[in-house]
Amino acid sequence: MKDRSRGTWHKSSYSNGGGGNCVEVAHTSEPIRVRDSKDPGGPELEFSGGAWDAFVREVQRGGTVFGGE
Repeated sequence: MKDRSRGTWHKSSYSNGGGGNCVEVAHTSEPIRVRDSKDPGGPELEFSGGAWDAFVREVQRGGTVFGGE
């Protein structure tokens, strides 16, 4: 079973209280953990520090992160 106590969860500043897209991130030494704030007991994604940095840079750049249109 995954240890869900590692790190402190922080909600994205872009998340709103209207039940929309809400993402939380737990920064630990590694891995960086990401979850849906509406389902804190649900699945998590884990990123290496380098992969997380690349993801954040691409989002900030306004690029298409997931290869969609």
